[in-house]
Amino acid sequence: MRILLQITYNGAGFQGFQIQNEGRTVQYELERILKRMHKTFVRIHPSSRTDKGVHALCQYVHFDTPLKLTPAKWQHAFNSALPDDIYVTAVREIQESYHSRYDCIGKAYRYKVYQGAHRDVMKNGRETYIPDELDLKRMQEAAQHFLGTHDFTSFCSAKTEIENKERTIYSFNVEKTADGYDFHVIGSGFLYNMVRIMVQHLMDIGQGKKDGQDIPGVIQARNREKAGKTAPAEGLYLEKIYLTEEELRADLPDGTEIISKRKRERITQ
Repeated sequence: MRILLQITYNGAGFQGFQIQNEGRTVQYELERILKRMHKTFVRIHPSSRTDKGVHALCQYVHFDTPLKLTPAKWQHAFNSALPDDIYVTAVREIQESYHSRYDCIGKAYRYKVYQGAHRDVMKNGRETYIPDELDLKRMQEAAQHFLGTHDFTSFCSAKTEIENKERTIYSFNVEKTADGYDFHVIGSGFLYNMVRIMVQHLMDIGQGKKDGQDIPGVIQARNREKAGKTAPAEGLYLEKIYLTEEELRADLPDGTEIISKRKRERITQ
């Protein structure tokens, strides 16, 4: 039997999703409970492997099990044993051919920035503080240069091991909030640090440090040094995982072309 968990977590206290040599990880906490229930190790498979300090409003993981529990009992078993910064929001049985990573057809991230005369310690680890005023129009216009299918070598960590760095960005919006800005991006998939580098580049544009018209040239350069710094992890949220094309289309402008399943299979996310 293959079980799919929908989970949410506050990433401030984790070294990331994936198990590390040292420090807390989301994967460890989930597999710890499964090992106790099965009396043997059970591997989980996530839709995304978020970095240290990154949060998730919606994340999926699947695992295989011989245990015959109802979704409600699985949910209770996890939530009664998980720490306070992880919560299982839904559980369902899925086909054994389904893979939460390779069958994911898109992801949405939100990056949250707040402003003010002083840093708000209550937002520490949950949003990024920027004291400077940003030019919203310039950032909105610049963000549109990321749309489409590109090789994002310039906008991913130099440590990225994946050879194919081609990804498709369907939507990228910058929104003014009550106390700052939200950067919301939907794509076929994202590379290591990709969202944080794009967001920092847009914030540099909003501060007049960079020109948005240069983004196509930075993308074409395929040179990490051209894009600039990486925004802090604390403001980043994995907001949504799209499991079906219908879910993805509902969040995209009419007429947006979604890349084919065959092309997605060639891309390691």
